[in-house]
Amino acid sequence: MRRSGKIGWFLHDVKNRGITAWLISGVLLLFYVLLYFTEELQPLVKLLGFDKKPFEGKWTLYGLLYTFAIVTGGGWMLYKYRHNKYQIVRTIVVMFVQTTLAFSVPIWLNFIDQPAYYFSYLWPLKIEYFYPSSILWMPIPFIVYSILGSLILVPVLGIFFGKRWYCSWVCGCGGLANTFGEPWRHLTSKSEASWKFEKYSIHITLVFSILTTALVVISYGVGAKYPEFVETTKTVQKTYGLLVSSILSGVVGVGLYPIGGTRIWCRNFCPMAAFLGLIQKFGRFRITVKENMCISCGMCTKYCEMGIDVRAYAQRNQSFVRASCVGCGLCAEVCPRGVLRLENSSEPHPQELTMNALIHESWKQKPHRKAL
Repeated sequence: MRRSGKIGWFLHDVKNRGITAWLISGVLLLFYVLLYFTEELQPLVKLLGFDKKPFEGKWTLYGLLYTFAIVTGGGWMLYKYRHNKYQIVRTIVVMFVQTTLAFSVPIWLNFIDQPAYYFSYLWPLKIEYFYPSSILWMPIPFIVYSILGSLILVPVLGIFFGKRWYCSWVCGCGGLANTFGEPWRHLTSKSEASWKFEKYSIHITLVFSILTTALVVISYGVGAKYPEFVETTKTVQKTYGLLVSSILSGVVGVGLYPIGGTRIWCRNFCPMAAFLGLIQKFGRFRITVKENMCISCGMCTKYCEMGIDVRAYAQRNQSFVRASCVGCGLCAEVCPRGVLRLENSSEPHPQELTMNALIHESWKQKPHRKAL
């Protein structure tokens, strides 16, 4: 419900593509362009002392702002969903991972003369962690973690918990979307056209990341014999870095939060989301639907940040698994009748009764008049 007065107008304007939302989007877009493609932030970097060891210049500044956005947005999430244990725990974990593994730990590693390593990011999202020129210069524990984490930990946890263990609990991209980006989650397109675009775009990006990684690895091994191949690989590598790592993940992915919703990057372009989505289709995670209880209010669909038409499944009494679902749990949170439930088992919860079962149980327990 819209609040009255100027504050109500302002909040509505921010959340619903008003002039304020467009201004915020413009500021975000400008910031990311300056960050990725210029050195205009250097005066601020020097002022804060981030140009000296153990800091990493403008990237430490970016990390600080990113962490601040997640922590402040997370504080609001904790207040807003203070009655929901799942959201409280999930938000606290996201805030902890960002402040430690994605910000403080890399700085500390630099301080002790070790390479900065971001333990919360794995291949294929952090594609350079499989580049020989990067990974082979790291300490052996980091190399082992990169390989085993990406090829074993990610898929195994994906089978048991779906995408949510990473996309909604660990990843900084999802963390920012679910904290700082919370006011705009409902803006994600629910159209069939956007779903069709998503199916192709996200898997094309995954293939692009695998191809780029393979070319870089092969180039490292045969580079001395095939210099032309090395140059081609460098071009592909730079293209991936520019298009995927900079423009799609940052400029578009975050810059358009107030206009297109908070999961543009995660839904359409993230290679890790694509990888985990394929695993999730064959795993244990699903959203269950209590039969014959949906009143078609549409709140679940409206607040799905991944653009899934959750109501359509609830209306059909159909539990479901969607590759794009990140398990944020907000569809279950906003449902006024508790129709939806996030589960990691193929079997329904033993205490979960459908409306038909409730009616049947009530009929058996209550005395009834005999027919005259």
